[in-house]
Amino acid sequence: MTKADVAKAKDSKSSKGAHDADLEDVYEEPPFHRTLIYDFVLWLLINIFNCFFREIRSRGGYKIPKQGPVIFVAAPHANQFVDPVILVGQIRKSVNQRISFLIAAKSLKMKVVGFLARCIMSIGVVRPQDNLKSARGKISLDPENPLKINGQGTKFLEDVQPRGLLGLPKSLGFVEIQTIESDTVLYIRKEFKTSKPEIKSLLTKGCSFKFAPKVDQSKVYHQVFEHLNHKGSIGIFPEGGSHDRPDLLPLKAGVAIMALGCMDKHAEANVKIVPCGMNYFHPHKFRSRAVVEFGDPIEIPRELVVKYGNPETNKEAVKELLDTVTEGLKAVTVNTPDYETLMVVQAMRRLYTAQLNTKLSLPMIVEMNRRIVKYYQTYKDDPEFRQLKNDILKYNSHLQQFNIPDHLVETAKVDFTKNLCLLVFRSITLFVSVILALPGILLFSPIFLVSKRISEKKARQALANSTVKITAKDVVATWKILMAMVFAPLLYIFWSLLFTLYYGGSHNKILTFCISYVTCSLVTYSALIIGDMGMDTFKSLRPLYISLTSPKGLKKLQKERLELSDRITEVMNTLGAELFMDIDTHIYEDEIDEEAEDRKTAELKRRRMLRKKKEKLQKMKLENISSENTSEVEQTQESDAISLMNSDNSLSNIPFFSTGVDRPSSSASSVMAESSSSDFEVENFESKGNNISDKIAKAIWEKRHGEKEE
Repeated sequence: MTKADVAKAKDSKSSKGAHDADLEDVYEEPPFHRTLIYDFVLWLLINIFNCFFREIRSRGGYKIPKQGPVIFVAAPHANQFVDPVILVGQIRKSVNQRISFLIAAKSLKMKVVGFLARCIMSIGVVRPQDNLKSARGKISLDPENPLKINGQGTKFLEDVQPRGLLGLPKSLGFVEIQTIESDTVLYIRKEFKTSKPEIKSLLTKGCSFKFAPKVDQSKVYHQVFEHLNHKGSIGIFPEGGSHDRPDLLPLKAGVAIMALGCMDKHAEANVKIVPCGMNYFHPHKFRSRAVVEFGDPIEIPRELVVKYGNPETNKEAVKELLDTVTEGLKAVTVNTPDYETLMVVQAMRRLYTAQLNTKLSLPMIVEMNRRIVKYYQTYKDDPEFRQLKNDILKYNSHLQQFNIPDHLVETAKVDFTKNLCLLVFRSITLFVSVILALPGILLFSPIFLVSKRISEKKARQALANSTVKITAKDVVATWKILMAMVFAPLLYIFWSLLFTLYYGGSHNKILTFCISYVTCSLVTYSALIIGDMGMDTFKSLRPLYISLTSPKGLKKLQKERLELSDRITEVMNTLGAELFMDIDTHIYEDEIDEEAEDRKTAELKRRRMLRKKKEKLQKMKLENISSENTSEVEQTQESDAISLMNSDNSLSNIPFFSTGVDRPSSSASSVMAESSSSDFEVENFESKGNNISDKIAKAIWEKRHGEKEE
């Protein structure tokens, strides 16, 4: 950094000083009662969410800095108001920190959401799109210049301003105004997204429009700067709003400005940014699962802060940091261009991992999906892979026809007598579960009906007001939980009053009411637990029924699955070394305890024993010992290719070079496995075929051979 750059930065700071002086110090240390309310409300919300979700896990919690200011950047924002609670709950569990989230000021005006957001010390942000109001006249898009807007009966010079937002009706889109030429002509900064036919039609024929002036966010930024400077932590969803798309939306620049601005204003501050991946399995469904993955903290170099302080390089610094944050988020999320790709990736992971002896944890499933997406993007144009993709989609359609999940296909057996007995037994078990859960289901059924209807209504409204949502599933879980939070206590009070009036009699009515209320809560919670077990039993009935009524169809489906699994296994084994060997083997260092250390010690001892056996084997070979003893030691030696030294949740423990029972491995697979698990080196690779596995193996060999020559 030159002296001239430093001087420019100082001049910039002095020019901003007058503006900063006009801002009052809005930061206040939260009093004790606020932190107490924060802790109580967060505890309450986490327990409520634990009832809605069957499992919530985190990965990489040890990466979170335990001291200093931190900005938690989370994406994708797939579950509206649910995401912040899940994220802060996992952060609290990992490092016991309080997080203040940035939330739209519009949301703070909502009764329930606003109250809860204020309880957890959220910071309101005014969004220009929330202030859009109708203006005079109609607008249309110039046919020759997509950035030129023509007006009919408009007063652009009076009604709108540069850098303000120009919005279409029905919230179909909005853009920033660049310049205003006259009352009937203005230019916009970026084109309207005309992917929807409705938008293109409106802009061609002419339509009414809305305008919102530019919002001065100086006070919000100042509040964030002071919060971070006082060692506080901020949570933000930089996509700007929730959505249900399979990929990330473009990130807003706010997160970069907050980090750089704080470090520019307070030289002693060292802000770190932690990318957080929000990964859900059916996020809108009751009793679904969620995984929060924390990435490596992003350190902000001082050179970038000085660059930000210089008006000439300010935007460049923001863009550079924003690109870094984007890459960090992509590393902790599963991003696919469409749902079809996501379905193919998930099917590949299921069919491959089904042959592993180790059951994957939820974080490992997310990591596996991410790695397969990377592989998919590389080889998706290969003709053989396109055929594999089509076969996977065909298999998925067959699963839908039989209405059977993939994981139950392999275990389903065609044994009429046994399956009939099992079907009867499980049906009886399911009947008993329903009887036990019935009181709770009846007590809570009004909540199910109300929450379903309201959440569907809100989803339709959200879809109508959005240009990025697909089906607006991102709002469904939020409204289901909100309705349950509001109506469940009222419903319990109603049932308790009825019970008290009917059975109270001469007894203490207050005590009877309290006992009734607690009983209602316990009965519904018990129904929830029993319902989980009953649902698992219910899902297992379908394969049994198919095996009795359509045994040939089930056998055909199993054969199709087996053949597809073999093809995927061959490809994955070939690519395994490149995809999985560079995984961080200390994913769960924060969870390592004495037992883990004992396992490490045992592993080291085991390896020393294997080394001794190897030396002994070499002696035995020299002495022409029989091949039986040799093969026995070789089997032990081969098992060393899969290290069990690290945590059980590490991908390094999973035998990725998998083969099914009594299934021969391919020539390409054996070359890759041999070269990755031993000191053997392939001098010349000769492809024996023209399939995708041979192509991948050859590409990997050429890459490694080129690196060694360098």
